[in-house]
Order: sequence, then C-alpha cells, then structure tokens
Amino acid sequence: MNRSRLLFIGVLALALGAFVSFVVYKNMLAKTSANNEPGADVIVAANDLQVGSKLQDGDIRQVKVPASVIPPNSYKVKSQVLGRGVILPIKMGEFILPSKLADVGAGSGLPSLIPSGMRAVSVRVNEVVAVAGFVVPGTRVDVLLTGNPGSGNEQQTSTVLKNVAVIAAGQKLERNAAGEPQTTPVITLLVSPDDAQKLTLASSQGHIQLALRNPIDTKNDDLDPAKVGPLYGYKTVAVPAPRPKVVKAPKVETAPPSTGYKVQVIRGNKVDETKFPDQGAH
Repeated sequence: MNRSRLLFIGVLALALGAFVSFVVYKNMLAKTSANNEPGADVIVAANDLQVGSKLQDGDIRQVKVPASVIPPNSYKVKSQVLGRGVILPIKMGEFILPSKLADVGAGSGLPSLIPSGMRAVSVRVNEVVAVAGFVVPGTRVDVLLTGNPGSGNEQQTSTVLKNVAVIAAGQKLERNAAGEPQTTPVITLLVSPDDAQKLTLASSQGHIQLALRNPIDTKNDDLDPAKVGPLYGYKTVAVPAPRPKVVKAPKVETAPPSTGYKVQVIRGNKVDETKFPDQGAH
C-alpha cells in the first residue's frame, strides 16, 4: 500500500514538472521570437539638444531598433534633419520627431520658433517685472499696464494682453547650467500682429508688469481697470449721464373754423351788421 502511494506521488511530481517545464519553454520561445524581430534604422539624439540649436552631424546618430517601437513619422536618415532648428528640448537617445524641429528652411534660433502669422516682440524687464526670474521660455503670462489714461491724474492698471507665450529670455533660449530659472533684462513674447502693436504702445505709455499664469489655465476674464481710489477705501460714484434736452415745437395758433361771414352797413354814425352762413358748409 505504501509502495503504491509512493508510486502515485512520483508520477504526479513528474507530470507537474513536465507542465512547468513546458510553460517555461513557451515563455522563453516567445522572448526569443521578440528579440529576433527585424530592426529598422532610425535617427536619435546623440546628446541633449537645447531649444534654438541647429542640428549638426555630431548631434544625431543612426541606430537600429525593433520596428515595433519606432514612433510614426520618425526620420531614418541624417540628411532629413541636418540643419534643422530645434523648437522643443530633446534628450540624448530620444527619437528625432517632426514636432520638435522647425520647418525646412526656417533656420535655427529665435526665428525658427515663430509660427507663420505671428510676431516676436521683446520688452525690457527687471527682476520684479519678470516675476523673480521665473518667466522662462515655455511659460505663459498676462501683460499689465499701469499709467495715466487720457488727461486724468489718477493712475490705473489694465490687463493689455492675456495668456501670451514666452519664447525667449534675454539672449539665451534655455535655463542656466544648473537648470534653474535665470533673471534676464529682456523677455520675448509671441503675439499676433495686432497684439504686437498694443504691446509696443503699452511699453511707451507706462509701466509694464508680467503676471505668470498656470499653463493649463486658459480662462480669460473680462476685468475692469483697477484704480487708485478704491485701494484707499474711496468709493467711486457713478456720474449719471446728462439727459438730452427735449426741444418742444413752437405752438402754432390756428384760426377757428369758419362758420360764415359778416356784412357791415354804415349809415352816418349808425352801423348795421348782418351775418350770413358759409355756403361751402352746406
């Protein structure tokens, strides 16, 4: 009885071992098949590439990777990307994609970052205006103007532009070597031609201040200009608009309707008057 039980246990162990061996073999076979997937050539970054740089031969390299991991629209030969400008940061070993390069012939540096129909306008700032150095390329800001509108003596602040993209800070298009925001005397904003005129005029009319925005906050509220009086507790009283004067037309006196006519007969100092009905009334 004990021998039969031991024999049964031995057969069961052999069957279980054969099953486990089969599963392991299938997994190894699947991995071997994946590793044997034919590779394809693709262009990747040979080192970290900063915004505004121009791709040289030493900045890129051609590697062979499994075709299944290559993103769509990837470049396969170096000649497709050499001389193109970088508009988004690219890390070493990262695939070179069209979305991170300027158009063919657009060049490199700041001009390559300006989309068609837009303009780049620079404004001179200090550390306070530039939000303590945290206004860097890629951030979005509102532009505020403080000045005296018209002939009034009371200063007010108005939001001139909203949700404007920053494309450059000073002469450099990246952060400093430590990866920290850098304080620069000039900030370059990406605006439409109409907003470029507004920004240039605002720079000559008063004090410019930049307000840093959350990049996912795209809400644009309509704000009334902030004035000095309410800051000190003075209430602004709305002056009612003058009522237009109503000019009455002159009253025209009309003769009473005719009811007939009179005939006077004078005899010496005696006057006789006789009334006759109007014939047209009948």
